Amino acid sequence: MASKFSHHHQLHVFIFPITAQGHMIPMISIAKLFAARGVKATIISTPLNAITLAKTIDQDRLSGLDINIETIPFPAVEVGLPEGTESVNQITSLDMMPKFFLAVDMLQQPFEKLLEEYRPDFVVADMFLPWTTEAAAKFGIPRLIFHGTNMFSQCVAGSLRIHKPFGSITNDKESFLVPDLPDKIEMTKSQVPEYITGGTESLFSVVMGKVRESEQKSYGVLVNSFYELEPAYADHYKNAMGIRAWQIGPLSLRSNDGTLDKAAKEKESSIEEHNVLKWLDSKKPNSVIYVSFGSLSKLSNGQLTEIATGLEESGSSFIWVVRKSMTDEDEKYLPEGFEERMEGKGLIIREWAPQVLILDHPAVGGFMTHCGWNSILEGITAGVPMITWPMFAEQFYNEKFVTQVLKIGNQVGADEWKDWVETAEVSVKKEKICKAVTQLMSEDGEENKEMRKRVAELSVKAKRAVNEDGSSYVQFSALIEELQMSSKTSTSQ
Repeated sequence: MASKFSHHHQLHVFIFPITAQGHMIPMISIAKLFAARGVKATIISTPLNAITLAKTIDQDRLSGLDINIETIPFPAVEVGLPEGTESVNQITSLDMMPKFFLAVDMLQQPFEKLLEEYRPDFVVADMFLPWTTEAAAKFGIPRLIFHGTNMFSQCVAGSLRIHKPFGSITNDKESFLVPDLPDKIEMTKSQVPEYITGGTESLFSVVMGKVRESEQKSYGVLVNSFYELEPAYADHYKNAMGIRAWQIGPLSLRSNDGTLDKAAKEKESSIEEHNVLKWLDSKKPNSVIYVSFGSLSKLSNGQLTEIATGLEESGSSFIWVVRKSMTDEDEKYLPEGFEERMEGKGLIIREWAPQVLILDHPAVGGFMTHCGWNSILEGITAGVPMITWPMFAEQFYNEKFVTQVLKIGNQVGADEWKDWVETAEVSVKKEKICKAVTQLMSEDGEENKEMRKRVAELSVKAKRAVNEDGSSYVQFSALIEELQMSSKTSTSQ
Protein backbone atom coordinates (compact mmCIF):
# COMPACT_ATOMS: atom_id res chain seq x y z
CA MET A 1 0.00 0.00 0.00
CA ALA A 2 2.73 2.43 1.00
CA SER A 3 4.37 2.46 -2.41
CA LYS A 4 1.69 4.66 -3.97
CA PHE A 5 2.77 7.56 -1.78
CA SER A 6 6.39 6.67 -1.15
CA HIS A 7 7.82 9.00 -3.81
CA HIS A 8 6.45 11.92 -1.75
CA HIS A 9 7.69 13.25 1.57
CA GLN A 10 6.43 10.81 4.23
CA LEU A 11 3.43 12.35 5.93
CA HIS A 12 3.37 12.39 9.73
CA VAL A 13 0.11 12.44 11.71
CA PHE A 14 -0.49 12.99 15.42
CA ILE A 15 -3.46 10.94 16.65
CA PHE A 16 -4.83 12.33 19.92
CA PRO A 17 -7.79 10.46 21.48
CA ILE A 18 -9.58 11.46 24.68
CA THR A 19 -8.85 8.80 27.29
CA ALA A 20 -12.16 6.95 27.05
CA GLN A 21 -12.34 3.36 25.86
CA GLY A 22 -15.07 3.99 23.26
CA HIS A 23 -13.03 6.80 21.67
CA MET A 24 -9.57 5.27 21.95
CA ILE A 25 -10.44 1.99 20.24
CA PRO A 26 -11.56 3.54 16.90
CA MET A 27 -8.81 6.18 17.00
CA ILE A 28 -6.10 3.52 17.35
CA SER A 29 -7.68 1.89 14.28
CA ILE A 30 -7.34 5.26 12.50
CA ALA A 31 -3.63 5.34 13.41
CA LYS A 32 -3.19 1.83 11.98
CA LEU A 33 -5.14 2.83 8.89
CA PHE A 34 -2.81 5.77 8.18
CA ALA A 35 0.28 3.68 8.93
CA ALA A 36 -0.90 0.95 6.54
CA ARG A 37 -0.79 3.63 3.80
CA GLY A 38 2.76 4.68 4.57
CA VAL A 39 1.94 7.59 6.88
CA LYS A 40 4.00 7.87 10.08
CA ALA A 41 1.53 7.83 12.99
CA THR A 42 2.28 9.10 16.49
CA ILE A 43 -0.37 8.43 19.14
CA ILE A 44 -0.52 10.98 21.96
CA SER A 45 -1.53 9.42 25.27
CA THR A 46 -1.09 9.53 29.03
CA PRO A 47 1.35 7.27 30.93
CA LEU A 48 -1.04 4.55 32.18
CA ASN A 49 -3.01 4.43 28.93
CA ALA A 50 0.24 4.27 26.97
CA ILE A 51 1.18 1.01 28.73
CA THR A 52 -2.06 -0.61 27.51
CA LEU A 53 -1.66 0.92 24.05
CA ALA A 54 1.90 -0.31 23.66
CA LYS A 55 0.70 -3.91 23.95
CA THR A 56 -1.77 -3.44 21.10
CA ILE A 57 0.58 -1.69 18.69
CA ASP A 58 3.72 -3.78 19.27
CA GLN A 59 2.31 -6.37 16.90
CA ASP A 60 1.68 -3.71 14.23
CA ARG A 61 5.19 -2.32 14.57
CA LEU A 62 6.61 -5.82 14.15
CA SER A 63 4.65 -6.09 10.92
CA GLY A 64 6.38 -2.92 9.68
CA LEU A 65 3.85 -0.18 10.48
CA ASP A 66 5.37 3.15 11.49
CA ILE A 67 3.42 3.76 14.72
CA ASN A 68 4.80 5.33 17.90
CA ILE A 69 3.46 6.64 21.19
CA GLU A 70 4.32 9.92 22.89
CA THR A 71 3.10 10.48 26.44
CA ILE A 72 1.86 13.57 28.23
CA PRO A 73 1.46 13.39 32.03
CA PHE A 74 -2.18 13.68 33.14
CA PRO A 75 -2.47 16.23 35.98
CA ALA A 76 -5.01 14.27 38.05
CA VAL A 77 -3.71 15.24 41.50
CA GLU A 78 -3.31 18.94 40.54
CA VAL A 79 -7.03 19.22 39.80
CA GLY A 80 -8.12 17.20 42.84
CA LEU A 81 -8.69 13.78 41.24
CA PRO A 82 -7.33 10.59 42.83
CA GLU A 83 -3.80 9.73 41.72
CA GLY A 84 -3.80 7.44 38.68
CA THR A 85 -7.09 8.78 37.31
CA GLU A 86 -6.43 9.12 33.60
CA SER A 87 -9.55 7.82 31.93
CA VAL A 88 -13.23 8.76 31.60
CA ASN A 89 -13.96 5.14 32.57
CA GLN A 90 -12.57 5.87 36.06
CA ILE A 91 -15.02 8.68 36.77
CA THR A 92 -17.53 7.58 39.38
CA SER A 93 -19.37 10.74 40.38
CA LEU A 94 -20.67 13.97 38.84
CA ASP A 95 -18.32 16.16 40.87
CA MET A 96 -15.32 14.48 39.21
CA MET A 97 -16.42 15.68 35.76
CA PRO A 98 -15.38 19.38 35.92
CA LYS A 99 -12.04 18.31 37.39
CA PHE A 100 -11.48 15.81 34.61
CA PHE A 101 -12.22 18.39 31.88
CA LEU A 102 -9.95 20.90 33.64
CA ALA A 103 -7.14 18.31 33.59
CA VAL A 104 -7.80 17.66 29.90
CA ASP A 105 -7.52 21.40 29.16
CA MET A 106 -4.16 21.45 30.98
CA LEU A 107 -2.77 19.04 28.36
CA GLN A 108 -2.67 21.88 25.81
CA GLN A 109 0.73 23.27 26.79
CA PRO A 110 2.63 19.93 26.75
CA PHE A 111 0.83 19.06 23.51
CA GLU A 112 2.08 22.28 21.90
CA LYS A 113 5.62 21.38 22.97
CA LEU A 114 5.28 18.08 21.09
CA LEU A 115 3.91 19.89 18.03
CA GLU A 116 6.88 22.26 18.11
CA GLU A 117 9.33 19.39 18.48
CA TYR A 118 7.93 17.04 15.83
CA ARG A 119 6.05 19.37 13.43
CA PRO A 120 3.63 16.70 12.15
CA ASP A 121 1.88 17.42 8.84
CA PHE A 122 -1.58 17.15 10.41
CA VAL A 123 -3.39 16.25 13.63
CA VAL A 124 -6.41 13.99 14.15
CA ALA A 125 -7.81 14.87 17.58
CA ASP A 126 -10.88 13.82 19.50
CA MET A 127 -13.90 16.14 19.60
CA PHE A 128 -13.41 16.56 23.37
CA LEU A 129 -10.03 18.21 22.78
CA PRO A 130 -11.38 21.36 21.06
CA TRP A 131 -8.29 23.42 21.90
CA THR A 132 -6.20 21.23 19.57
CA THR A 133 -7.52 23.24 16.58
CA GLU A 134 -6.03 26.43 17.99
CA ALA A 135 -2.86 24.66 19.23
CA ALA A 136 -2.19 23.14 15.79
CA ALA A 137 -2.97 26.44 14.03
CA LYS A 138 -0.12 28.14 15.92
CA PHE A 139 2.24 25.95 13.91
CA GLY A 140 0.26 26.11 10.66
CA ILE A 141 -0.85 22.48 11.10
CA PRO A 142 -4.36 21.37 10.02
CA ARG A 143 -6.51 19.56 12.59
CA LEU A 144 -9.10 16.92 11.72
CA ILE A 145 -11.78 16.01 14.27
CA PHE A 146 -12.96 12.57 15.32
CA HIS A 147 -16.44 12.54 16.87
CA GLY A 148 -16.83 8.83 17.41
CA THR A 149 -20.37 8.85 16.04
CA ASN A 150 -22.22 8.89 12.69
CA MET A 151 -23.48 11.64 10.36
CA PHE A 152 -27.13 11.02 11.27
CA SER A 153 -26.75 11.80 14.97
CA GLN A 154 -24.79 14.96 14.20
CA CYS A 155 -27.55 16.12 11.84
CA VAL A 156 -30.21 15.42 14.52
CA ALA A 157 -28.21 17.23 17.21
CA GLY A 158 -27.72 20.20 14.87
CA SER A 159 -31.43 20.40 14.08
CA LEU A 160 -32.46 20.18 17.75
CA ARG A 161 -29.95 22.85 18.71
CA ILE A 162 -30.93 25.29 15.97
CA HIS A 163 -34.74 24.79 15.82
CA LYS A 164 -35.51 23.76 19.43
CA PRO A 165 -38.71 21.92 18.36
CA PHE A 166 -39.26 20.84 21.99
CA GLY A 167 -39.47 24.49 23.12
CA SER A 168 -43.24 24.69 23.63
CA ILE A 169 -43.71 21.11 24.83
CA THR A 170 -44.70 20.75 28.47
CA ASN A 171 -45.16 16.96 28.57
CA ASP A 172 -41.77 15.23 28.46
CA LYS A 173 -43.28 12.11 26.90
CA GLU A 174 -45.11 13.91 24.06
CA SER A 175 -43.45 13.28 20.73
CA PHE A 176 -42.38 15.95 18.25
CA LEU A 177 -40.87 15.92 14.78
CA VAL A 178 -37.18 16.79 14.39
CA PRO A 179 -37.31 19.40 11.59
CA ASP A 180 -35.26 19.77 8.46
CA LEU A 181 -34.01 16.18 8.05
CA PRO A 182 -34.17 13.76 5.09
CA ASP A 183 -36.47 11.40 7.10
CA LYS A 184 -39.40 11.82 9.45
CA ILE A 185 -37.72 11.43 12.85
CA GLU A 186 -39.80 11.59 16.01
CA MET A 187 -38.49 12.04 19.54
CA THR A 188 -39.75 13.01 22.97
CA LYS A 189 -38.26 15.75 25.14
CA SER A 190 -37.14 13.19 27.75
CA GLN A 191 -34.92 11.52 25.11
CA VAL A 192 -33.04 14.73 24.26
CA PRO A 193 -29.80 15.39 26.18
CA GLU A 194 -30.13 17.92 28.98
CA TYR A 195 -27.30 20.01 27.57
CA ILE A 196 -29.60 20.73 24.60
CA THR A 197 -32.95 21.13 26.39
CA GLY A 198 -31.65 22.72 29.60
CA GLY A 199 -32.11 26.43 30.10
CA THR A 200 -29.02 26.69 32.27
CA GLU A 201 -25.40 26.63 31.15
CA SER A 202 -24.22 23.22 32.25
CA LEU A 203 -20.60 22.07 32.12
CA PHE A 204 -21.45 19.91 29.15
CA SER A 205 -23.23 22.63 27.18
CA VAL A 206 -20.12 24.81 27.59
CA VAL A 207 -17.88 21.94 26.42
CA MET A 208 -20.14 21.22 23.43
CA GLY A 209 -20.11 24.93 22.54
CA LYS A 210 -16.31 24.81 22.35
CA VAL A 211 -16.49 21.59 20.29
CA ARG A 212 -18.76 23.27 17.69
CA GLU A 213 -16.58 26.37 17.57
CA SER A 214 -13.43 24.33 16.95
CA GLU A 215 -15.28 22.29 14.33
CA GLN A 216 -15.98 25.41 12.27
CA LYS A 217 -12.27 26.29 12.25
CA SER A 218 -10.95 22.77 11.69
CA TYR A 219 -9.86 21.13 8.43
CA GLY A 220 -12.79 18.72 8.60
CA VAL A 221 -14.15 15.61 10.27
CA LEU A 222 -13.30 11.90 10.07
CA VAL A 223 -16.35 9.69 10.51
CA ASN A 224 -16.53 6.04 11.52
CA SER A 225 -19.28 5.19 9.05
CA PHE A 226 -19.61 4.47 5.34
CA TYR A 227 -21.45 6.35 2.62
CA GLU A 228 -23.91 3.57 1.69
CA LEU A 229 -25.15 3.37 5.29
CA GLU A 230 -26.39 6.97 5.49
CA PRO A 231 -26.06 8.66 2.08
CA ALA A 232 -28.81 11.24 2.69
CA TYR A 233 -27.20 12.30 5.97
CA ALA A 234 -23.67 12.40 4.59
CA ASP A 235 -24.93 14.87 1.97
CA HIS A 236 -27.13 16.77 4.44
CA TYR A 237 -24.23 17.11 6.89
CA LYS A 238 -21.95 18.65 4.31
CA ASN A 239 -24.65 20.96 2.92
CA ALA A 240 -26.47 21.98 6.11
CA MET A 241 -23.47 22.09 8.45
CA GLY A 242 -20.99 23.29 5.85
CA ILE A 243 -18.24 21.10 7.30
CA ARG A 244 -16.08 18.77 5.23
CA ALA A 245 -16.21 15.13 6.23
CA TRP A 246 -14.64 11.84 5.18
CA GLN A 247 -16.37 8.55 5.97
CA ILE A 248 -13.65 5.98 6.53
CA GLY A 249 -15.39 3.13 8.42
CA PRO A 250 -16.33 0.65 9.67
CA LEU A 251 -13.10 0.99 11.64
CA SER A 252 -13.75 -2.33 13.41
CA LEU A 253 -12.95 -3.98 10.07
CA ARG A 254 -9.57 -2.30 10.06
CA SER A 255 -7.50 -4.50 12.32
CA ASN A 256 -9.51 -3.98 15.49
CA ASP A 257 -10.78 -7.02 17.31
CA GLY A 258 -11.12 -5.24 20.61
CA THR A 259 -7.40 -5.62 21.30
CA LEU A 260 -7.19 -2.38 23.26
CA ASP A 261 -9.89 -3.55 25.63
CA LYS A 262 -8.30 -6.97 25.74
CA ALA A 263 -4.77 -5.80 26.51
CA ALA A 264 -5.90 -4.34 29.80
CA LYS A 265 -7.24 -7.72 30.88
CA GLU A 266 -4.73 -9.94 29.18
CA LYS A 267 -4.56 -12.84 31.63
CA GLU A 268 -8.16 -13.94 31.55
CA SER A 269 -9.07 -12.83 28.06
CA SER A 270 -7.63 -15.63 25.91
CA ILE A 271 -9.27 -18.30 28.10
CA GLU A 272 -12.50 -16.29 28.05
CA GLU A 273 -12.38 -15.97 24.26
CA HIS A 274 -11.85 -19.71 23.77
CA ASN A 275 -14.64 -20.66 26.20
CA VAL A 276 -17.13 -18.20 24.72
CA LEU A 277 -16.55 -19.34 21.13
CA LYS A 278 -16.65 -22.99 22.15
CA TRP A 279 -19.97 -22.38 23.93
CA LEU A 280 -21.35 -20.62 20.84
CA ASP A 281 -20.23 -23.50 18.61
CA SER A 282 -22.71 -25.72 20.44
CA LYS A 283 -25.67 -23.47 19.54
CA LYS A 284 -27.90 -23.37 16.47
CA PRO A 285 -27.51 -20.48 13.97
CA ASN A 286 -29.28 -17.24 15.04
CA SER A 287 -30.40 -18.76 18.35
CA VAL A 288 -28.38 -16.64 20.83
CA ILE A 289 -29.00 -13.04 21.87
CA TYR A 290 -25.93 -11.04 22.91
CA VAL A 291 -26.57 -8.46 25.65
CA SER A 292 -23.99 -5.74 26.35
CA PHE A 293 -24.25 -2.11 27.40
CA GLY A 294 -20.75 -0.81 26.69
CA SER A 295 -17.96 0.27 29.00
CA LEU A 296 -19.58 3.30 30.64
CA SER A 297 -23.23 2.40 31.31
CA LYS A 298 -24.14 2.09 34.97
CA LEU A 299 -27.17 -0.04 35.83
CA SER A 300 -28.69 -0.38 39.28
CA ASN A 301 -28.97 -3.78 40.97
CA GLY A 302 -32.74 -3.53 40.51
CA GLN A 303 -32.38 -3.05 36.74
CA LEU A 304 -29.93 -5.95 36.48
CA THR A 305 -32.48 -8.17 38.26
CA GLU A 306 -35.15 -7.14 35.72
CA ILE A 307 -32.77 -8.03 32.85
CA ALA A 308 -31.98 -11.43 34.37
CA THR A 309 -35.67 -12.25 34.87
CA GLY A 310 -36.64 -10.95 31.42
CA LEU A 311 -33.96 -13.07 29.75
CA GLU A 312 -34.97 -16.16 31.71
CA GLU A 313 -38.66 -15.73 30.89
CA SER A 314 -37.91 -15.23 27.18
CA GLY A 315 -36.57 -18.77 26.98
CA SER A 316 -33.81 -17.63 24.60
CA SER A 317 -30.17 -18.62 24.83
CA PHE A 318 -28.06 -15.57 25.71
CA ILE A 319 -24.62 -14.16 26.39
CA TRP A 320 -24.81 -11.29 28.86
CA VAL A 321 -21.85 -9.03 29.65
CA VAL A 322 -22.22 -7.63 33.16
CA ARG A 323 -19.97 -4.80 34.20
CA LYS A 324 -19.86 -4.40 37.97
CA SER A 325 -20.47 -0.99 39.43
CA MET A 326 -20.35 -2.50 42.91
CA THR A 327 -18.18 -4.66 45.15
CA ASP A 328 -18.22 -8.41 44.73
CA GLU A 329 -20.00 -9.10 48.01
CA ASP A 330 -22.73 -6.76 46.87
CA GLU A 331 -23.48 -8.94 43.87
CA LYS A 332 -27.07 -9.68 44.84
CA TYR A 333 -28.61 -8.51 41.59
CA LEU A 334 -29.07 -11.98 40.11
CA PRO A 335 -32.23 -13.78 41.22
CA GLU A 336 -31.74 -16.73 43.56
CA GLY A 337 -30.42 -19.75 41.65
CA PHE A 338 -30.42 -17.87 38.33
CA GLU A 339 -26.95 -18.94 37.20
CA GLU A 340 -27.63 -22.58 38.09
CA ARG A 341 -30.92 -22.58 36.20
CA MET A 342 -29.30 -20.91 33.19
CA GLU A 343 -26.47 -23.45 33.00
CA GLY A 344 -26.01 -24.23 29.28
CA LYS A 345 -28.79 -21.79 28.35
CA GLY A 346 -27.11 -18.53 29.24
CA LEU A 347 -23.52 -17.40 29.59
CA ILE A 348 -22.67 -14.53 31.92
CA ILE A 349 -19.39 -12.74 31.22
CA ARG A 350 -18.08 -10.30 33.77
CA GLU A 351 -16.36 -7.13 32.59
CA TRP A 352 -14.65 -7.89 29.26
CA ALA A 353 -16.00 -9.78 26.23
CA PRO A 354 -14.59 -10.32 22.72
CA GLN A 355 -17.55 -8.43 21.23
CA VAL A 356 -16.55 -8.43 17.55
CA LEU A 357 -15.88 -12.18 17.61
CA ILE A 358 -19.17 -12.88 19.40
CA LEU A 359 -21.27 -10.79 16.99
CA ASP A 360 -19.58 -12.44 14.02
CA HIS A 361 -20.45 -15.94 15.24
CA PRO A 362 -23.27 -17.63 13.22
CA ALA A 363 -25.06 -18.64 16.47
CA VAL A 364 -25.69 -15.00 17.40
CA GLY A 365 -29.00 -13.77 16.02
CA GLY A 366 -29.66 -10.63 18.04
CA PHE A 367 -27.89 -7.87 19.96
CA MET A 368 -29.36 -5.92 22.90
CA THR A 369 -27.30 -2.73 22.95
CA HIS A 370 -26.99 0.65 24.70
CA CYS A 371 -26.69 2.18 21.20
CA GLY A 372 -23.12 3.38 21.50
CA TRP A 373 -22.00 3.97 17.91
CA ASN A 374 -19.07 1.49 17.98
CA SER A 375 -21.43 -1.27 19.10
CA ILE A 376 -24.12 -0.46 16.54
CA LEU A 377 -21.63 -0.38 13.70
CA GLU A 378 -20.14 -3.69 14.87
CA GLY A 379 -23.67 -5.16 14.92
CA ILE A 380 -24.37 -3.88 11.40
CA THR A 381 -21.01 -5.17 10.12
CA ALA A 382 -21.80 -8.61 11.56
CA GLY A 383 -25.32 -8.51 10.07
CA VAL A 384 -27.09 -8.83 13.45
CA PRO A 385 -30.48 -7.14 14.15
CA MET A 386 -30.79 -5.21 17.42
CA ILE A 387 -32.85 -4.39 20.48
CA THR A 388 -32.13 -0.77 21.32
CA TRP A 389 -31.72 0.42 24.92
CA PRO A 390 -30.18 3.92 24.82
CA MET A 391 -29.10 5.67 28.01
CA PHE A 392 -26.95 8.78 27.51
CA ALA A 393 -24.78 10.85 25.08
CA GLU A 394 -26.14 10.58 21.50
CA GLN A 395 -27.53 7.08 22.05
CA PHE A 396 -31.19 8.07 21.62
CA TYR A 397 -30.36 9.53 18.19
CA ASN A 398 -28.60 6.28 17.28
CA GLU A 399 -31.72 4.37 18.34
CA LYS A 400 -33.82 6.42 15.90
CA PHE A 401 -31.30 5.66 13.17
CA VAL A 402 -31.50 1.90 13.81
CA THR A 403 -35.28 1.69 14.25
CA GLN A 404 -36.72 4.52 12.10
CA VAL A 405 -34.19 4.92 9.25
CA LEU A 406 -32.44 1.56 8.76
CA LYS A 407 -35.33 -0.46 10.26
CA ILE A 408 -32.99 -3.17 11.59
CA GLY A 409 -34.02 -3.17 15.24
CA ASN A 410 -36.78 -2.81 17.84
CA GLN A 411 -36.90 -0.52 20.86
CA VAL A 412 -36.97 -2.05 24.33
CA GLY A 413 -38.81 1.03 25.61
CA ALA A 414 -36.15 3.10 27.40
CA ASP A 415 -37.38 6.67 27.19
CA GLU A 416 -35.29 8.87 29.45
CA TRP A 417 -31.90 10.43 28.77
CA LYS A 418 -29.58 10.25 31.80
CA ASP A 419 -26.18 11.70 32.50
CA TRP A 420 -23.78 8.80 32.05
CA VAL A 421 -22.23 9.15 35.50
CA GLU A 422 -25.62 8.55 37.13
CA THR A 423 -26.71 4.98 37.75
CA ALA A 424 -29.86 4.32 35.73
CA GLU A 425 -32.65 3.20 38.04
CA VAL A 426 -35.17 0.61 36.86
CA SER A 427 -36.29 2.18 33.59
CA VAL A 428 -37.32 -1.01 31.76
CA LYS A 429 -39.33 -3.80 33.37
CA LYS A 430 -38.79 -7.53 32.81
CA GLU A 431 -42.03 -7.83 30.79
CA LYS A 432 -40.74 -5.39 28.16
CA ILE A 433 -37.34 -7.08 28.09
CA CYS A 434 -38.90 -10.53 27.68
CA LYS A 435 -41.25 -9.27 24.94
CA ALA A 436 -38.45 -7.53 22.99
CA VAL A 437 -36.20 -10.62 23.12
CA THR A 438 -39.00 -13.04 22.19
CA GLN A 439 -40.04 -10.81 19.29
CA LEU A 440 -36.53 -10.36 17.88
CA MET A 441 -35.45 -13.98 18.28
CA SER A 442 -38.62 -15.46 16.82
CA GLU A 443 -38.12 -17.22 13.49
CA ASP A 444 -41.66 -16.36 12.40
CA GLY A 445 -43.07 -13.16 11.02
CA GLU A 446 -42.54 -11.30 7.80
CA GLU A 447 -41.25 -8.21 9.61
CA ASN A 448 -38.45 -10.18 11.30
CA LYS A 449 -37.39 -11.81 8.03
CA GLU A 450 -37.30 -8.40 6.33
CA MET A 451 -35.24 -6.96 9.16
CA ARG A 452 -32.69 -9.80 8.95
CA LYS A 453 -32.52 -9.39 5.21
CA ARG A 454 -31.90 -5.62 5.49
CA VAL A 455 -29.11 -5.97 8.06
CA ALA A 456 -27.49 -8.79 6.06
CA GLU A 457 -27.40 -6.50 3.00
CA LEU A 458 -25.85 -3.68 5.07
CA SER A 459 -23.21 -6.11 6.34
CA VAL A 460 -22.17 -6.87 2.75
CA LYS A 461 -22.02 -3.12 1.95
CA ALA A 462 -19.96 -2.43 5.10
CA LYS A 463 -17.31 -4.94 4.07
CA ARG A 464 -17.32 -3.70 0.49
CA ALA A 465 -16.81 -0.08 1.65
CA VAL A 466 -13.36 -0.77 3.12
CA ASN A 467 -12.09 -2.88 0.24
CA GLU A 468 -9.99 -1.32 -2.48
CA ASP A 469 -12.32 0.85 -4.64
CA GLY A 470 -14.96 0.78 -1.87
CA SER A 471 -16.40 4.15 -0.78
CA SER A 472 -14.48 4.41 2.53
CA TYR A 473 -11.23 3.30 0.90
CA VAL A 474 -11.64 5.86 -1.88
CA GLN A 475 -12.51 8.70 0.53
CA PHE A 476 -9.51 7.86 2.68
CA SER A 477 -7.20 7.75 -0.35
CA ALA A 478 -8.51 11.14 -1.47
CA LEU A 479 -7.84 12.61 1.97
CA ILE A 480 -4.24 11.32 2.00
CA GLU A 481 -3.65 12.71 -1.52
CA GLU A 482 -5.02 16.08 -0.44
CA LEU A 483 -2.89 16.21 2.71
CA GLN A 484 0.11 15.17 0.66
CA MET A 485 -0.52 18.05 -1.76
CA SER A 486 -1.00 20.64 0.98
CA SER A 487 2.11 19.38 2.77
CA LYS A 488 4.05 19.68 -0.49
CA THR A 489 2.79 23.22 -1.00
CA SER A 490 3.68 24.31 2.55
CA THR A 491 7.18 22.76 2.40
CA SER A 492 7.94 24.38 -0.94
CA GLN A 493 7.03 27.86 0.32
